[in-house]
Amino acid sequence: QVQLVESGGGLVQAGDSLRLSCAASGRTFSTYAMGWFREAPGKEREFVAAISGSGAITTYADSEKGRCTISRDNAKNTVYLRMNSLKPEDTAVYYCAAKQAISDYSYYTAKRQYDYWGQGTQVTVSS
Repeated sequence: QVQLVESGGGLVQAGDSLRLSCAASGRTFSTYAMGWFREAPGKEREFVAAISGSGAITTYADSEKGRCTISRDNAKNTVYLRMNSLKPEDTAVYYCAAKQAISDYSYYTAKRQYDYWGQGTQVTVSS
C-alpha cells in the first residue's frame, strides 16, 4: 500500500512557474513508476507527465513538452512536477499516481494503469 500526498499548488499569475511535490509512504518507492495527471472543471482527468522508478525515463503529454519537468528523489520518497509559463488553461486539480513497475525503466501514461492516487492539489492560474 502506498499513500501519496501532493503539495505546492496555489494561485499564481499567468507566466509564473510552480513546483508541485508528491510525498509517498513506504520503503520501496523506487520500485514505483510515478505519474502526474490533472483534472479541470468539467473535463476528464488527463495525463501530464510520467517517470520511471529509476528516474531515467520521463515522458510528457504533447501539450506539456517544453513547459514541464518531472523528477524524483528516491531518497526522499518524493516526485516533483515543475511547470513553467503557466497559462489560465493550466488551472486544474493536479494528482500524482503510483504504479508498481515491472522494471526500473517502465513508465505509464494511462490513468487506468495506476494503482494509487493522491488527493490532489489545486492550481489556479489567473490571467
